[in-house]
Amino acid sequence: MNNNQGFKDLRVWKQGIVLAEQIYSLTSKLPTHERFGLIDQLRRSAISIPSNIAEGQKRLNRQETVQFCGIALGSSAELQTQLILASRLYKLPVEKELGECEEISKMLTGLIKAIKNKS
Repeated sequence: MNNNQGFKDLRVWKQGIVLAEQIYSLTSKLPTHERFGLIDQLRRSAISIPSNIAEGQKRLNRQETVQFCGIALGSSAELQTQLILASRLYKLPVEKELGECEEISKMLTGLIKAIKNKS
């Protein structure tokens, strides 16, 4: 990743946006009493993934870029945990979203390694 490449050109960012859209749709199926609980947490975690990728891409040095990609990676793990909980509590089918999180996590891990190895 370099600062000449726009974050909107990154496949991992695009997938993060699609996942956030899927999470908004999924959370609309949760009970309204979860509005300030699980719904809010799921949405914040999902939004955090592409947001941190974008912010990291615009940072001026590799160390900061890696840091923000790491935050996005953490948000993906957080989202996976919340999806599992939503599935257990409300029997929501979340396999597709969990798969997307896994794919995004792999892509972020690869991106972080590539940035670190860049000379």
